[in-house]
Amino acid sequence: MTMKPSWFDTTIENTLLNHESPDDEQGYFVYQLDALKAHLARLQKQDVIKLWFAVKANPLSKIIQTLDSEGFDFDVASSGELAQVLAQGVSPARVLNTGPAKSKKQLKAFVKQGVRTFVVESLNQLNWLNEVVVEQESKTRPTVLLRVQLQWPDGEKNPLGGNSLTPFGLSVDEWQRVQISDYPALNICGLHIFQWGNMLSNEKMYSLWGQMVAPLTQLAADIGMELKVLDLGGGLGIDYLDDGHQLSWQQIITDLADIKAQAGVDELWLELGRFAVAECGYYVVPVVDRKVNYDQEQLVLAAGINHIIRPAITDQPFPVTLLRQSNDQKQNFDIHGPLCTSMDKLGHLSLPKDVDVGDKLVFGYCGAYGFTESMPFFLCHQLAAEYVFQQGKLVEVRAAQPASTYLA
Repeated sequence: MTMKPSWFDTTIENTLLNHESPDDEQGYFVYQLDALKAHLARLQKQDVIKLWFAVKANPLSKIIQTLDSEGFDFDVASSGELAQVLAQGVSPARVLNTGPAKSKKQLKAFVKQGVRTFVVESLNQLNWLNEVVVEQESKTRPTVLLRVQLQWPDGEKNPLGGNSLTPFGLSVDEWQRVQISDYPALNICGLHIFQWGNMLSNEKMYSLWGQMVAPLTQLAADIGMELKVLDLGGGLGIDYLDDGHQLSWQQIITDLADIKAQAGVDELWLELGRFAVAECGYYVVPVVDRKVNYDQEQLVLAAGINHIIRPAITDQPFPVTLLRQSNDQKQNFDIHGPLCTSMDKLGHLSLPKDVDVGDKLVFGYCGAYGFTESMPFFLCHQLAAEYVFQQGKLVEVRAAQPASTYLA
C-alpha cells in the first residue's frame, strides 16, 4: 500500500473520501483549524519577535479568527483586507498597513478608521500621511516605519525581483533626504526591509539579516531616527518539493535574538504568511481525463490555475497525493487544468500508476496563496468552495459559486 506523504494528515482522510457534493466537482479548499491553532501556539512560544499575519496569504474569516485567538496582529495591504480584518472584531490598533500603492485617500481612510501603524514606501506616502494626521487633528501620532530597498553585491540576487528594481520601498540614498524633525505629526521610529521569498535555509536567512544591520542602523542615525523597531517582513519558506530543506523555527528564534541585539532595537517584527498557514490547507480536485502524448502520461483535472495559480508563476508545484489508497507503484504525470492555455499546468508529479478518471487528488500546503491568488474568471469556471475542518467536522464557509454570480 502506498504510504501517504508526511504533509498529509490522515485524520482528515475519511472525511474527504466521504465528502460528496455536486457543487464541489470542480475542486474545493479545506483548512484544518485545530492543527492551525496548535501550530500558531508553537510559533508564539517565544519573546524575541512580534508576529503579524500577512493577510494576503489567506483572508478567510475563520483563518483570521484563529490567528486572532493566538495573539497575532494583522498586516493589511488594501482597503478590502482591512475591512475583512475589522469585520472579525479585530481592533484597528492591531493593524499594520503595508503595500506600495497607498494613496493619500487610502491613508486618510485608514487613519479615520483607527489604524495607527504604517509602513511607508515613498516620500509621497510619508508626506501624505503627515498631512492626513494634521488635517484630521489626530491626538495620536501614528507609528511609522520606512521601507528600505537595499542593493545587493554583484551576483547576489534579490529573490523578490531578481536583479531588477522593485516598487517596494526606497534606497538608502532616497531616504537620506528625510529629516525626522520635519514630520512632527508622526512617530517615525522604525525601518522595514523585506526582499526575499520562500527562503529555505536558516544559514542563508541569518546571513541576509546580518548584512542589513549596518546599513539600516547607519540610515537611522543619518536622518535623526531613534531606531526602536526593525521589521524583517516575511519570506520564511515551505519545502513544497519535500527536498529536506524545512526551516528550524527554534534556529530562527536564536538567530533573530542575535540580530535584535546587533541592531539594538526594542522590537523585532516578522510578517508571516505561508509559514503561518500553508500547512493547514488542502485543495481537493477530481481527475476528468487521462491520456498519453508522445509517451508522456497526462492527467487533466476539473480545475487548475483558476483555483491554484502558484505553480504557474513560481515553477514550483504544490505537492499532491491520490486521495484513495493504492497498492500500485508510482510514476510521473504531467498534471494540467481545464483552461485553454499552456500555463495551466500544476506540475510534473508522482502518483500511483492506477490513478484514473473520477479519482480525487489532494494538493498540500494550500492554506496560503490558494483561493485568493488564483485566476478564477478565465473561461467562466466556478469559484471554489472553502471549508474548515474543526473538532472532526467539515463545515462550509463559502459555497462554490457558478460563473453566473460574477458575469454581467
